[in-house]
Formats: sequence, C-alpha cells, structure tokens
Amino acid sequence: MLRLPVGDKEFILRTDASDVGVGAVLLQSHPDGVFPVAYLSRKLTKAERNYAVIERECLAIVWAIGKLQTYLNGRSFILQTDHRPLVYMDKSKMANARVMRWALTLQPFRYRMESIPGSDNVGADYLSRIDEEVGGSN
Repeated sequence: MLRLPVGDKEFILRTDASDVGVGAVLLQSHPDGVFPVAYLSRKLTKAERNYAVIERECLAIVWAIGKLQTYLNGRSFILQTDHRPLVYMDKSKMANARVMRWALTLQPFRYRMESIPGSDNVGADYLSRIDEEVGGSN
C-alpha cells in the first residue's frame, strides 16, 4: 500500500535491473514499518539489453534518481542495491567508462549507498522483471 511522502523522513531508494527491464521502489520508514511512496519500472531498449550487468544495474539507479528528482533533490537519502560492486562506485576508479560517466551525474545528489541481499530487494526485482512474467518482448 502506498503512503504519502512525509517531508522530514529520510527516503530509501531500492533499484534493480534484469535482462529485460529496470525497476525501483521509493520507500520511507514510519513507526509501523517501511512503506512505499512510489513504484517505477520500464523495459530496456534493444541496445540496453546488451549492457553488462553492472551497467544495467547502474542504469537502474541513474534512471530512477532522474525520475524521482522531485523527492530526492536537496536532501540525503539511502540508495540500496543488491549489486555489491556498485556500492564502491563513487569511491573507486572503475574501468567501465559508461559507469564512470553515470557516477559523475550522481555527484550532485546526497546519498548513502548500501548493499542489500537480493531477497530484501523484492519490490524492485519484481518490477524489473514484469515483462518476463507476462511473456512480452520489446
């Protein structure tokens, strides 16, 4: 069940990518639990389906933050991914030029990156695979 965003509470953004799409869930903690504020998903283009796994996972992050700028601009938030190598994206020099460019586009945002187990990333994971569930194609 969606909840309206509360201005003074920190947001949690969970993202995921699959072979066919990207998905994201924007959450906030409340006294009675963590609840979604927004759900996002989209299919990958033919070119994006050829990206390496780390590139698709990073695309999910950049795309979701771009779509949710209204909520995330000017405030700190937690960014959670189940793709552990991306946790170090802003701390290390990566050989992948595309991921490095995307890391630069994320610099204006104040976020703390966390790695979470895939089993905790159910919402974003499901949204990234919706096309697989219904058997569609791009």
